Amino acid sequence: MTERRSAFRPCIDLHGGQVKQIVGGTLSDINPNDLKTNFVSQKPPAEFARLYKDNFLEGGHVIKLGPGNDEAAKEALAAWPGGLQIGGGITDKNATEWLNAGASKVIVTSYLFPDSKFSLAKLEAISSTVGKDKLVVDVSCRRKGEKWFVAVNKWQDLTEMEICQESLDLLSNYCSEFLVHAADVEGLCQGIDEALVTKLGEWCQIPVTYAGGAKDVSDLDLVDRLSHGRVDLTYGSSLDIFGGSLVKFDDLVESSNSARRHS
Repeated sequence: MTERRSAFRPCIDLHGGQVKQIVGGTLSDINPNDLKTNFVSQKPPAEFARLYKDNFLEGGHVIKLGPGNDEAAKEALAAWPGGLQIGGGITDKNATEWLNAGASKVIVTSYLFPDSKFSLAKLEAISSTVGKDKLVVDVSCRRKGEKWFVAVNKWQDLTEMEICQESLDLLSNYCSEFLVHAADVEGLCQGIDEALVTKLGEWCQIPVTYAGGAKDVSDLDLVDRLSHGRVDLTYGSSLDIFGGSLVKFDDLVESSNSARRHS
């Protein structure tokens, strides 16, 4: 059996129907003028989906950040049916619709935390609706001292759920993957949260994708080392395809493919 290696997982973040890269902590319904955007693409989301498909980058995600993104999301899914996960406003009522639209899995977050309190009943409902193998739980978080707590509603509201062995074990009974945006470093290109990646490698018994702060091709090796290959990595604002100057997409694809060939 080959040893697992951390892989590059691509993303398509949608805001107002466009592909954007946003500084995570600035997204807010209450103060929309505080939004800080690193990049707005003139290309349609489907073009990014085709790029990922052509490079065999499986397990990527499309995230709808707020309203007005459904059409753009469906265009991306149609460009690579079964190749991308979908998140943003997913509930037990619309999850099947998004799977039928071409999503490989649905990603759920705020729906599980009405009034910022975790609802096991809602998790059971959506898991039974789509099946554990089609469900990803987004436990994106913010730091509070030396701990991390799940953050919902565009990462503005902290919940009472601490990310730890106990909570992840509970959630993993109902889903097949985790997605974790480190909201405090998301979009800043100042480095990953190494402590969080290390802990995710220790705690998670199912696949997990980490996003936030990646700024160099070598960060993929760093995540692989810290997590013992158990955590995959998403790059955003640092990538040249998103207007960044720190990481070339082609270099990252080659690095990721090389690691898989030698694992």
